[in-house]
Amino acid sequence: MVTEEDVRNQLKEVMDPELDINIVDLGLIYEVDVDDEGHVDILMTLTTPGCPLHGVFDEMVKREVGKIEEVDERDIEVELTFEPRWSPEKMSDEARDELGHLPGMQGF
Repeated sequence: MVTEEDVRNQLKEVMDPELDINIVDLGLIYEVDVDDEGHVDILMTLTTPGCPLHGVFDEMVKREVGKIEEVDERDIEVELTFEPRWSPEKMSDEARDELGHLPGMQGF
């Protein structure tokens, strides 16, 4: 059976095209729920509400999670939310280290 950890690990293959860091380490994945029938619900956010790539992320997430053998892409639901808003504090230590050189990222 597919687990939340399986899904999160697969989602590490989805890179934010502007920051070149995966969406899990960026802290964009808020919740992953996998039921007994293999349906996967993902609650995620974007770095900004006006992100021009919002439609692309939905497709990228579904495509990547659909690569898990036990998951059918048709059984994946992706919901975008902006509550709570994303902030750099949601990033993993590794992502913060990679982005620490960017203006405005010092101190996180």
